[in-house]
Amino acid sequence: MTKLEQIEKIVAELDRYEFEAFSAWFEALQAERWDRQMEADAAGGKLDHLAEKAFADFRAERPGGFETPRNSRLLGDL
Repeated sequence: MTKLEQIEKIVAELDRYEFEAFSAWFEALQAERWDRQMEADAAGGKLDHLAEKAFADFRAERPGGFETPRNSRLLGDL
């Protein structure tokens, strides 16, 4: 039996309260790992192209200043 199969078996056998505690812990672990990956990607310049595109889009929609146009795609549902 692999580690993953062992974990699956143990998790499947948890009672309701243990499962809720496990779920909360696992979600926090996922968030922590995601945050670390995002920080590493940002520090390594992997997100620079996204920032550049966002600035270009912002400038294209607001050529004369900072007032929000009524037809803004960001506010279209308001």
